[in-house]
Amino acid sequence: MNIIICHSVHDVALHAYEIFQKQLIKKPNSVLGLATGSSPILLYEQLVLGYQRKEITFKDIIVMNLDEYVGLSPNHPQSYAAFMRHHLFDHVDIILNNTFIPHGIASDYEQECDSYNQLLEKYPRDIQLLGIGSNGHIGFNEPHTPFDSITHVVRLKESTRQDNAIFFNSLSEVPTHALSMGIQNILAAKKIVLIAIGKKKADAIFNMIHGPIDVSCPGSILQIHSDVTLILDEDAASLIQ
Repeated sequence: MNIIICHSVHDVALHAYEIFQKQLIKKPNSVLGLATGSSPILLYEQLVLGYQRKEITFKDIIVMNLDEYVGLSPNHPQSYAAFMRHHLFDHVDIILNNTFIPHGIASDYEQECDSYNQLLEKYPRDIQLLGIGSNGHIGFNEPHTPFDSITHVVRLKESTRQDNAIFFNSLSEVPTHALSMGIQNILAAKKIVLIAIGKKKADAIFNMIHGPIDVSCPGSILQIHSDVTLILDEDAASLIQ
């Protein structure tokens, strides 16, 4: 793993932006696997600024998002579809028909997962952006998710729901299930960039890097990937320094 430790969260975003900028310049029709949550917000701000400065364009880019809450429509303010529009899609020249996010409301969730797996095979990702949960989850692949999993419905751990409650009015509003790329889907990306910020992520980062490769810490499987870059602030890196 290539580990970059930054003095500030702003530097985390700048380092991540440099990686994405190089990719978009090298391959203007790149397929990007994108993530939601608090960790990538500053990166998305930098991507918008890069577009405004005419350093990058998204007009030929395809996006495959990691996950979505079960039960939330794309127009729900806390859906990940709405998150992506608010933080990135509405501010750049991306074609919305080239952005793919699992549907949080589906008549058949198994079929929705199958369809998303087919899209992932059709559009191999050049870069997959990740955060990591305080319990080591990547995507919404909670501890003890099989490493050979593909897109599936996940029952969210209570710790994950509590972490995500900051985005809702109360814990009771946080969905109990989500649709998520599986671990095998994540590993299929050519390059993985993982951002982690804050002391709350320090244990997960330590276990991901130094712990055994074990389903108790889903992020530990990244040890076997050939091209992983971790971009951490000093708090998230506090146990590995």
